[in-house]
Amino acid sequence: MRIINIGTFPPKQCGIATFSSDVCNSLAALGHTVEVIAVSDAEYSYVYPDEVVFEIHQEEKPDYLAASNWINEQQPDAVLIQHEYGIYGGECGDYILELTQNLTVPYFMVAHTILNSHSWKQQFVLWQLANQAQRIILMNSRARCLLETLYGIPGEKLTYIPHGVPVFQKENANLLKQRYGFEGKKIISTFGLIGPGKGLELGIQAFYQAAVSRPDSYYLILGQTHPMLQKTEGESYRERLQQMITDLHLENQVGFVNHFLSLKEIGEYMYMTDIYFSPYPNLEQSVSGTMAFAIGCGRAIVSTPYAYAAENLAGRRGLVSRSVSDKELGELLATVLDDDALRAELQQRTARLGASWSWPEVGKRYVECFENAFLHPYSSTKGASVYHAEL
Repeated sequence: MRIINIGTFPPKQCGIATFSSDVCNSLAALGHTVEVIAVSDAEYSYVYPDEVVFEIHQEEKPDYLAASNWINEQQPDAVLIQHEYGIYGGECGDYILELTQNLTVPYFMVAHTILNSHSWKQQFVLWQLANQAQRIILMNSRARCLLETLYGIPGEKLTYIPHGVPVFQKENANLLKQRYGFEGKKIISTFGLIGPGKGLELGIQAFYQAAVSRPDSYYLILGQTHPMLQKTEGESYRERLQQMITDLHLENQVGFVNHFLSLKEIGEYMYMTDIYFSPYPNLEQSVSGTMAFAIGCGRAIVSTPYAYAAENLAGRRGLVSRSVSDKELGELLATVLDDDALRAELQQRTARLGASWSWPEVGKRYVECFENAFLHPYSSTKGASVYHAEL
């Protein structure tokens, strides 16, 4: 099977680029030919690997039509579009419609963001993409409900496939702590590209609630500042966080690892983590690659009640606060820090879920999705509702 993936791609540093690379590698490992159309921003210049066969400049509208024409000439078996509003140019990323509306081959869409509260334009772009796609791949059931009820997308077009997780080599937590200089510490960690949307202010305040009487606890904030934020603001956001840490007198209990983490580093930091902490303030967040990694590594997790966390940590696979509250999150952190048996139980439950989320297994599910669509193709007009613009 020949597949073309469209989205951001390494060396660009963002979650969708990492996801694109992982899904492409998983499909290639199964013997399929995978090529990439990379979407580049104007702020940076990227030297792409050989699998990138075409480059779309984000805000260059003609590039989208040119990419579509190239795909039509190539006639691959399938096109896989990674959809997140911020990836593509135009208003709410509507330039991608220049590409999809001209395609003569079937495309599949991975929906990374499905909003309940959205603008008319956001709803229109997503509806157009979803209506014409052969299948829409979702990573949580809430997204299915929203697409069926708000967008009128038939349920048979919607396929759940979990967020894949790399196969990390499991290592002994105590040995890792010795290696990294955290012997005797109980480690709470958060990782990912740092920016205001990650809730780190909330996370630091919550940790403060738990850390005051627990000097052996340590909060690791892992990852560099998001490159797009760094381009416009430098390290001012991280500096504000550091000032907050100083004001709370947490200098000896909170630390940063300020670089883009390799997969090996992510695995090592995850396996020495006692609690993975996910304090996202946006309750509509429907996917979190970093939480998926923590689940894949079988970590005990404390989180705010955003959509992805509420679904995947149900059944006491993790502790989820009732609201976005630093006091409540601090109490949950303290509970897990003080109860070794509970922490072990949470780790076992996430490990059972994460065992089926490895990229080799997830890659097989993508192939099954493609093959099912080839056997049972869906016409974009079949059962589609008419989209009424709300002017």
